[in-house]
Amino acid sequence: MEIFLEILKYALPSIFLLILCYMMLANFMENEEKRRSYFLKKETQKSALPVRFQAYERVTLFLERITPDRLLPRLSSKGMNVKQYHNLLVNTIRVEFEHNLSQQIYISEEAWRLVVAAKSSTVGLINSIAQGLDQEAEGIELSKKILNRAMEMESFPTKKALVYLKSEVKRDF
Repeated sequence: MEIFLEILKYALPSIFLLILCYMMLANFMENEEKRRSYFLKKETQKSALPVRFQAYERVTLFLERITPDRLLPRLSSKGMNVKQYHNLLVNTIRVEFEHNLSQQIYISEEAWRLVVAAKSSTVGLINSIAQGLDQEAEGIELSKKILNRAMEMESFPTKKALVYLKSEVKRDF
């Protein structure tokens, strides 16, 4: 029994020191990993920041380009009937949207949802007005009706999305 107490007298402090060293080393390693992760994230943000700004710029440009008061003057309706002009407008919006699809990676979910809603609302407005017109009438009639309807709206969906994008950029940067 005396030998057992003697062994315990030396082993217990050693076990206690071993546990203490393990806890200190584990804590140090955890803090070191957090520090490395922080610096890695900081470096990544340095390179990602210009790309994120560019994404906001491209999405803003897309929204501006599909707003009726900017879209219609850019796409002339000369020599086209309502059906042809309608197809041109809708296809232009779709092509622009597809060109900017990858930007959703760099902006928030809410911002992207508003961009998609603005695009859908614009296409929906064009579609509903085009359906109410004679398809063989001159394209300028469609253009006039779209502009009139857009002006009647209190706030066009593209403007709402732009306001949100600007607030997001101000908040995050």
